[in-house]
Amino acid sequence: MHELAITQAMIGLVKEHAEKVNANRVGRINLVVGEMTGFVDQCVQFYFDQMSVGTVMEGAELTFKRVPTTGRCRDCKQEFEIEQLDWTCPQCKGNNIQLIGGNELFVESIEVD
Repeated sequence: MHELAITQAMIGLVKEHAEKVNANRVGRINLVVGEMTGFVDQCVQFYFDQMSVGTVMEGAELTFKRVPTTGRCRDCKQEFEIEQLDWTCPQCKGNNIQLIGGNELFVESIEVD
């Protein structure tokens, strides 16, 4: 259900920026989404389609760039993609891991006419 709140915030942000540049229409909204957010693209698309009716965003394309979950070993400094929540360093087999990617959630760019 957090997709509803995320979509509402995104629409507010896009509307604000579209108004600043006097956009007639928003053609595309490019989102960056980390794998750990639990964000479901189809849910956001559904809410967006419903909530954008009658706005400059109506009919705009949403694109989703997924960022894999990545970590850095605090012991050996190895950076690696975390798969299936295995937080073990592939280099030294330690578990002193810092999350460095995968929790992103932001509007990367907005394309307007």
